Amino acid sequence: MIVTSTHLRTIPYFNERAGFCLPKARAWFRAQGLDWSDFLRHGIDAELLLATGDGMAAKLVEWARECEGRAHG
Repeated sequence: MIVTSTHLRTIPYFNERAGFCLPKARAWFRAQGLDWSDFLRHGIDAELLLATGDGMAAKLVEWARECEGRAHG
């Protein structure tokens, strides 16, 4: 499954605003050795995010799966 920037921008968060902070997400991608620009253009495989072991990455994958489930019934 591909996780996209739309998922990143729409994930329910800990306050009234949806989405993860893009500058911090960009820094996180850099720290993980992941290509931010490629992610914005093409998305990223969920397994690559899960392989980081990061809890917020896991939540993003969970959200992407929920969105896809809604879209496909």
